[in-house]
Amino acid sequence: LSGGSLHRGVIISLTKSQPFPLLKMSAEENQTPVEAPAAEAVAETPAPVVEEELSLLDSVKEVLKQARMHGGLKKGIHECCKALDKRAAFLCVLATNCSEPAYVRLIEALCKEHDIDLVKVADNMQLGEWCGLCKLDEEGKATHVVKASCAVVTHFGEESHATRCLKKHLQG
Repeated sequence: LSGGSLHRGVIISLTKSQPFPLLKMSAEENQTPVEAPAAEAVAETPAPVVEEELSLLDSVKEVLKQARMHGGLKKGIHECCKALDKRAAFLCVLATNCSEPAYVRLIEALCKEHDIDLVKVADNMQLGEWCGLCKLDEEGKATHVVKASCAVVTHFGEESHATRCLKKHLQG
């Protein structure tokens, strides 16, 4: 990588051994290359970070958010039943205040039949917010939340602290 370029009358040349030159601007638009300050190698080892144990609902919330970002979240009774029937689901989250008791029985039966972990949450509005079925205002608060009775995780995304905590809660 060697060569030069002309920018406003200043020639900047780059070579492999040379770091990118820093340009200092003055009031007269004169640009002069300045050597970058040498970075001192400080051999500090960072203190180990102790991750606190998340509660079941906090870990479910984070796992749903992460699965949504990676495209591994199915929402609603139709998508959830399809994923559960195909055995493509790793986790199912069900709202207990669902207005249709037949939905609850169906999801519970599919999870039991295919041996899929089932987590129950109290509020379908809260589950809808966790699934991203809402709009956010300027402060980041959820508005216009759509209720969700069921959500299924088909892909967790990358391994995270919340995923590990959730697996501990489900195993124990």
